[in-house]
Amino acid sequence: MPIAFLTAHEGVEQIELTDPWQAVKDAGGEPRLISTRPGTVQAFEHLDAAGTFPVDQVVSEASAGDYDALVLPGGVANPDALRMDEDAVAFVKAFADAGKPIAAICHAPWTLVEADLVRGRTLTSWPSLRTDIRNAGGTWVDERVKVCTAAPSTLITSRKPDDLKAFCETFTAEFAKAAGVGAAR
Repeated sequence: MPIAFLTAHEGVEQIELTDPWQAVKDAGGEPRLISTRPGTVQAFEHLDAAGTFPVDQVVSEASAGDYDALVLPGGVANPDALRMDEDAVAFVKAFADAGKPIAAICHAPWTLVEADLVRGRTLTSWPSLRTDIRNAGGTWVDERVKVCTAAPSTLITSRKPDDLKAFCETFTAEFAKAAGVGAAR
């Protein structure tokens, strides 16, 4: 099961990339790093530069049709850059249009707001996004993980790094369900 991880070329919160990445691998999936530029992605630990990760594909050349699901890691700068990139926003919207599940943590729902995917939906995020989500027509809740199955596709959202264990367990189960298997293969 190929799973797309979409990040900007810098600013992704490292643990919000690496923990979900490992969860996909542990579930037998194939994580692939999609970014706005080729080369490597510069991750951060809060405001400090951390590791770099090789990009598998540039978003302008990627197709949602090649993936079973999408993970949007957070970090403040990462989704802020993604929501300004037309190809990234179109890529996210394509997953929803195809009915494929999308998992987003921390600040990542900013990209969902930009793709107009929160209207009529209930989700969670880093608390500072609650007004943005409400203004975009969504309902914000303060929960570790929120699964919203309203059309067009399932959204799995989480608030922060402290919620990663629950986030990873929930999105891998939802991805497996969407792929029609008992457990992610």
